[in-house]
Amino acid sequence: MKIAFIADPLASFKTYKDSTFAMMEAAAARGHTLYALEPRQLFARDGRVLAEATAIGLTGQRDDWYVPGDTAVHDLAAFDAVVMRKDPPFDDEYLYATHLMSLAERHGARCFNRGQAIRDHNEKLAILQYPDFIAPTLVSRDMAALRAFVTEHGDAILKPLDSMGGDGIFRLTPTDPNLGSVLEVMTGRGTRTLMVQRYLPEIVDGDKRILLIDGVPVDYCLARIPLAGETRGNLAAGGRGVARPLTANDRRIAEAIGPRLAAQGLLLVGLDVIGDCMTEINVTSPTCFREIMDQTGLDVAGMFIAAIEKHCLAS
Repeated sequence: MKIAFIADPLASFKTYKDSTFAMMEAAAARGHTLYALEPRQLFARDGRVLAEATAIGLTGQRDDWYVPGDTAVHDLAAFDAVVMRKDPPFDDEYLYATHLMSLAERHGARCFNRGQAIRDHNEKLAILQYPDFIAPTLVSRDMAALRAFVTEHGDAILKPLDSMGGDGIFRLTPTDPNLGSVLEVMTGRGTRTLMVQRYLPEIVDGDKRILLIDGVPVDYCLARIPLAGETRGNLAAGGRGVARPLTANDRRIAEAIGPRLAAQGLLLVGLDVIGDCMTEINVTSPTCFREIMDQTGLDVAGMFIAAIEKHCLAS
């Protein structure tokens, strides 16, 4: 198969931990031909979606890890699979890329995840579809309502709706002398919508990333444990990743919502769970493949490529 990866610049990859690189390795090992492009290299002409994509070969090295081949313009539907792996933020350009993916899908392109499914699942807001599995949560731009929520629960986490890696997250209490200032800045004085959730003290045991492949949970999650004195467990914020078997509750959440997400066109999903509560549904470029693979020997990347093969052969 010819598999195109829409991703960040290849030179930016940290191959020792990059999930997209792990996917590429697994695909190459199974005999597939790899192509890479950035979202800026997508364009539409006369109703068709085209891409300026570069064929790449893997060297087996961790530094000079790829060899670029020919760069040419391809119809996106000419690839056997298109894998969207561009990291957030989910800005206008990201949105436009998903619209182009959806247009290409009408002409036969097989995109994973599907453009419409990515648009329909803001990684923060999507949890609101599953209220039985989440902590008390408010989404608002009203500073008085946000302050009242913090006062009601005594300890809360404030999040922007379009960031990743723990960026812009604040832990707030009613007596925090900066509470008013934080709310003013983060909401742009009431012009920007935020999410606030009750603080979950179980974060000290890890913010668990549970991977779903075609609606089925991977048997191990990655618990991202915060640094001492830090609220965020994100690896990008210095958290330490420890692979663990899924608990009964982890599996209960994953098995309850996994098939519903898969049915909407989400082949790969990363659920974030703290304690017994789901906090995010990641659909843009879920990570933690490499950490789970290195610590458990489970071939998560191979499982993902096998799922792509299954869908492509079935269509």
